[in-house]
Amino acid sequence: MKFPILIINFKAYKEAAGSRSVEIAKAAERVAKELGVNIAVAPNHFELALVAQSVAIPVYAQGADVEGAGAYTAHTALENVKEAGASGIILNHSEAPLRLNDLGRFIPRARALGLDVVTCAPDPRTSLAAATLGPSAVAVEPPELIGTGRAVSKYKPETVVETVQLVGRHFPDVAVITGAGIESGEDVEAALRLGTRGVLLASAAVKAKDHYQKIMELAKPLVR
Repeated sequence: MKFPILIINFKAYKEAAGSRSVEIAKAAERVAKELGVNIAVAPNHFELALVAQSVAIPVYAQGADVEGAGAYTAHTALENVKEAGASGIILNHSEAPLRLNDLGRFIPRARALGLDVVTCAPDPRTSLAAATLGPSAVAVEPPELIGTGRAVSKYKPETVVETVQLVGRHFPDVAVITGAGIESGEDVEAALRLGTRGVLLASAAVKAKDHYQKIMELAKPLVR
């Protein structure tokens, strides 16, 4: 996993359903190439394989709820994610939470499969607990700011700073990124100034009228 990074979560937005997911992913790929920055996209499970086959940038799954492949109807196993072509996975997003003991099994298994692992957490202490499990990165996201347009880097900067310091002190090999309410390039720049190594966002890019222009705005602060 390369840093700094911009991760775009498509969630289950209609704007990123079907072929539209590829359009957004290709816009992200174009920006990544033009700026020489790291951008990953996380399409819905239904579009995961399609997007992974369509772009060269990292494609992450939005989650998994079964550790190993087997007789689990309507569930997603880590092996399914890998076979679909994903190079990484987001775990424990506030909209798809996992128990700590599940994360304790999922993260090592995902890493063994060669997947980058971004583990979400709501606050500094939970971020530290997640970091003990060995993910590639911890994404600190106060859930009350997600989807509000109130950027964590502006409205709760102390949460970001404390997480960066706490995780960095004990687990320097685990990167800290952030998200929640990120809407602009200014928000991304503010997050990076606070010491994070990237940003996880969704609606700002996915719901934009011009995906290329918006992703370009969001990604420019990553240029170093």
